[in-house]
Amino acid sequence: MILLAFAAAVAATNFAPALAEANHALVAGRLDQAQIMIGRAVAAGANGDPVDRLLAQLAFARGQDEQALALNRGLLMNHPTTPLFAEQAGISALRLGRVAEATALLRAATTLPGASWRAWNALGAAADDRSDWPLADAAYARARHLSPDRAEIANNRGWSLLLRGRWREAEAELARGLVLGGSASAASAKRMTNNLQLARAALATALPLRSAKESDEAWAARLNDAGVAAAMTGDRARAIAAFTGAIGARSRWDGRAAANLAAIEGQR
Repeated sequence: MILLAFAAAVAATNFAPALAEANHALVAGRLDQAQIMIGRAVAAGANGDPVDRLLAQLAFARGQDEQALALNRGLLMNHPTTPLFAEQAGISALRLGRVAEATALLRAATTLPGASWRAWNALGAAADDRSDWPLADAAYARARHLSPDRAEIANNRGWSLLLRGRWREAEAELARGLVLGGSASAASAKRMTNNLQLARAALATALPLRSAKESDEAWAARLNDAGVAAAMTGDRARAIAAFTGAIGARSRWDGRAAANLAAIEGQR
């Protein structure tokens, strides 16, 4: 047994430089290179926790969320005090639409020392999905404290305010996000621009404000009705803003607002 343990330790030491290089490639965003390097190390006999960590990071970076969730959950069982594993598992679960699971994982991540702004930002997004506005506010505030100039935080916070019908505050947040997002991907920049346009359309066309204790369903229904009324009068911009807001305000929307939005966007 002692000889086997010694052999395993030697093997781990031998693979350490190759795995370190693979990690460097991951951090630099060279995902194809990282995958090849990890594959070579595994083929040469590397295994165990160091390899699982890299595979989890690679799956997460590639957006392979089912795999990333499973790998990070496995790592979390052996390393319950490492916030990165709970964070990546939580964000993967959120991307998969498994909000309850994501919330539990992200709450776990954010109770650990060293939790990143990404964990807090994702917790805010999960809270938005459940209309838990106090948790959303607290999570975004903590995320911003940790990283004040992240466009993602401003955009998510702005969307959160949109869901509550707080158009003016949403506009300010989303405009800030767009300014901060100079290095954002094309898809992220487009999303931020669309969100900002929605907030400005809502302000320009005086969409109804959300009541303090109004449910998602009631709020979405009122926005949908406002969109129908605007469409009937030919106010296309207001109708689009209302229908888009209605879809965002209700996670289990019955399709009416989506159908109305598709219909009016088809009118050129």
